[in-house]
Parts: sequence; structure tokens; C-alpha cells
Amino acid sequence: MNTPVIGVLALQGDVREHLIALAAADAVARPVRRPEELAEVDGLVLPGGESTTISKLAVLFGVMEPLRARVRAGMPVYGTCAGLILLADKILDPRSGQETIGGIDMIVRRNAFGRQNESFEASVDVKGITGDPVEGVFIRAPWVESVGAGAEVLAEHDGHIVAVRQGNALATSFHPELTGDHRVHALFVDMVRGDRAAESL
Repeated sequence: MNTPVIGVLALQGDVREHLIALAAADAVARPVRRPEELAEVDGLVLPGGESTTISKLAVLFGVMEPLRARVRAGMPVYGTCAGLILLADKILDPRSGQETIGGIDMIVRRNAFGRQNESFEASVDVKGITGDPVEGVFIRAPWVESVGAGAEVLAEHDGHIVAVRQGNALATSFHPELTGDHRVHALFVDMVRGDRAAESL
């Protein structure tokens, strides 16, 4: 009864890897493309990929406005890389036609760590994750330039913010779903469980 149903926005990006990581973290994981599928999940992951493409496809599939409404209403949401960009209230260098879902009071810079051939891995200490540092995979990764008063910085790398939480919204610049370490996904699953428990009171 306490197994949350968590969707992965399956419009573009590394959807399969998130579905596997969520299942390993004891959630029921399913792809979400349409508003009716979004309505059936307790939380949602916004995967890495190309943030402009994902935002345009979300509008095309009619899921952008329902998604914004649910995030505003407090649905737990976790964005990695491009997903982090989508959760930002402001992008420093948006492409033409690029929209965000919003939800975290932060300003982000796209591709801040460099292009595809400058991708790298690094150990990251993430607040709320016990044990060894998380191995972060950074692929054309953004960073967070600044956060507002409501947002909590969970991790930094090389002097730049790479993980943030605000209420039920979690975001990382890196891709934990590519490492086999499911602790960040477990943290998000716990956030979803906590949200469901609060709703049932």
C-alpha cells in the first residue's frame, strides 16, 4: 500500500534508466506522455536529454500546463540535467521557444560545464545522502547560478551549485541514474512517500 507510483516524463531523454532506478528504489515506475497518465502518478521524474526539445514536446503533447499545475499544487518532482533546467524559475540563456515548468526559485545556466566531449564524472557530497559521496555523471550539464530564499542547496562541485531542493521539488545537474547507485532516487521515493502520508492525514 505504501509503494508510490512514480512517472518518468517519456518525451525524450534517458527514460529507461530512470525507470530502472526507481524500480530499484521500491517504487512502481511508469512512463508518462499524456495528461491522463500524469494524473495517475504520485510523483514525476524529468529526465536528462535536451531541455528545449522536452519543453516543446510537452506543449505538443498537451502535458505542459497540467504538469505546471501539479507542480504548483505540490506534486513531488525530480529533475536531472535537462530536468533541472525545466524546474528553474529562470534560465540565463534560454533558446528561442524554450519554456520551463518552474517550481524551484533558482537561476540556471545551460551547458555550463561544457559540451558533450567535455562530459565527466565526479564524486559529489549530497546533503541527505548517507555513506560515500554520490558519483555524478555530468553530460553537457547545467549549473545553478543562484537560488532564492526558499531553495536549499544540497551539493556543489568546483564552486558551483549542482543539487537543489525546494519543498517537494528536487533537482541535480548530474545523472545518478547512469551509475547503478540508486540513493538519490531512494531519497526522491521517500519524498513521494512523505507527501502521500501527509495527504492521507
